[in-house]
This record gives sequence, C-alpha cells and structure tokens, in this order.
Amino acid sequence: MTATAVFVSYRLGGPDGVSIEAGKWGWALEQLGFTVRTVAGEGRAHVVLPGLRMQSNEPPGTAELVAALDADLVVVENLCSLPLNATASAMVGEVLRGRRAIMHHHDLPWQREAFAGWPPPPDDPQWAHVTINELSRRELAERGIAATTIHNRFHSDGPAGDRDGARRRLGLEPEERLLLHPVRAVPRKRVPAALALCEAIGATYWLLGPTEEDYGPELEPLLAVAGVTVVRGTHSLCLVDSYAACDAVVFPSSWEGFGNPVVESAVHRRPLAIRRYPVAAELERFGFRWFSADDPGALDSWLAQPDTGLLDHNQAVARRHFSLADLPDRLSTLFEQRGWTSW
Repeated sequence: MTATAVFVSYRLGGPDGVSIEAGKWGWALEQLGFTVRTVAGEGRAHVVLPGLRMQSNEPPGTAELVAALDADLVVVENLCSLPLNATASAMVGEVLRGRRAIMHHHDLPWQREAFAGWPPPPDDPQWAHVTINELSRRELAERGIAATTIHNRFHSDGPAGDRDGARRRLGLEPEERLLLHPVRAVPRKRVPAALALCEAIGATYWLLGPTEEDYGPELEPLLAVAGVTVVRGTHSLCLVDSYAACDAVVFPSSWEGFGNPVVESAVHRRPLAIRRYPVAAELERFGFRWFSADDPGALDSWLAQPDTGLLDHNQAVARRHFSLADLPDRLSTLFEQRGWTSW
C-alpha cells in the first residue's frame, strides 16, 4: 500500500516562498513513493479550508480538519511556525499530537517584530522539526526544541531562458539595463533601496511579485515618482525567462528566512546586488560572490565589462550545495534518523 503525505499551510500553490518550497518537497516525497495531497486556507490546494487562512475570523471545523489531515505523514509548512492565525495553528498542533509530522519552519515568531513575544512552536515526541537555515535551528535549540537544517533546494541544471523573447514581451530596448527584484512587495523587501540602486546605474526596475501586507498606499506613490522606468508583475513569463531577461538581480531585504533569489540568481547566471540580512551571511559562507546593493559603482563596472568567471563560480556553488536532486536523499536520511523506516 502506498504511503500518503499531506502538506498543510495557510496558503499553497502561489508564488510565495513557502508554497514554492512545499512544491519541491512534494516532488521529493513522490520520488520516495508517497502519494501527496495539499491542504490550505487559500490558493491552489487539493482541499481548501478557509479557516486556515492567515487571520481568518472563523476557525476550521475540527471534524473537517481531522479528515483533511488523515495521512501517514503530515508536513506543516509554517502554519505552526508563525502565528498568523493562532487558532488554526493550535488546532493543527492538537490534531497531530502523537502522529508522524514534520514541522517545516520557514520563519519563527521572534524573527518578526509583530510576534516578538510569542512562545516557540509546539513540540511533540513524534514530530521532526526542520528549519531552512542554521540560525533558526540554533534559536530553536536555545528554546529546547531539536531541529534539523535542510536548506532550500533548486533546479540547477535546466535549460537557459529565452532572453530575447522575454525582453520583447517586456517592451525593452536592446541595450536597456534591467534589474530584477523577484519578490512580493512588502516592507521588509526594501523597495526604496532597490529603486535607489536602479537610479544610480541607470537601470529599469522590475518588481516581480504582488503587493501584500497593506503596503500599497506606501508603495504606489514611491513608484509614481521613481527616477527610472518601472515594470510590474510577471507579464506571464516563467521564472527562468524572467531571470534570462534581466541583467542583474537586486535583493536588499532587511530579513529573509532564506531568500531564494540568492541561489536562483546563481543558478540562472546573473550577478546579485544584496544587503546582507542575517541569514545571508550563513549562505555567503558556502562561497557565493555578491555585490553590495549600497555600492552602485561596483555593479555598474561589472555590467560595463562582465566577468563570466563570477557567474561560473556562483553557479558551481549553487549546484554543489543546493541541488534539488539531493532533496529525496536528505528526507530519506531524516526518516531513518527518526526511526520512520516503515509506513
């Protein structure tokens, strides 16, 4: 009989980092023989329970939640990590007591100012806790919860994107510089810093993701007076073609649980201009070479005379340490360490 795995989160199937990584884990579990289902408060999931949405006013029904999470393994994607719907988080934790579950932590409460005083996520002897960075693993350990770090993984050997076709769709001139900011528009992504870099080097600014967290009233006036051309949204381009279209990636975030563009830019052979948020220092130790988002001159000089050696180096680092092909083995090892050898 095939083992079943259910992924549950506030939302799944969208462009946010949690959804993207849940999809990769789903693929990895399928490689290990699992049948995978998804449950979420919103988005594209097999089962949608509105009571699991962030800040929902009405909790899910206990019976429907128990039925939705009926599986050999449940992977909780950030829903019990950040209390964006504390009632739903508590209910999921209680339903999973004594059962095999993975708490996949992308963020932790004290890493967000709004939740600084919240306690650690729930724990149970039958659960495995997995963090996406060493910083979070250490912080959980300080609070009495043992966890394993499995960094986010990436397709590292796919074909190059269609640069010319993507740039035509965006309406760019052949020599027009384009800096990609591949994020949702929220305050911690620091759109003003990204715009400042674009203005300093004469580049068009491309904000890829949607506006969230009520940031629109602050963002729209900022973009309206920007001293550079602004491109918004995906223009129906896939992520590979989006990276192919740009000349560099700008990523001046103040905080990221991981920061997928750090590795994606390396995989897709684009230079990265970054402000080193805490987890970025951990990733940099793998050997990546980046530009500072606060030093426009260095990136400007590289773009004037590109050195493909930097791109070769970063791509090799990404392939060596962050390949998606390694994820099934990492999860299999985790199962063995937990004694989960039969399903």
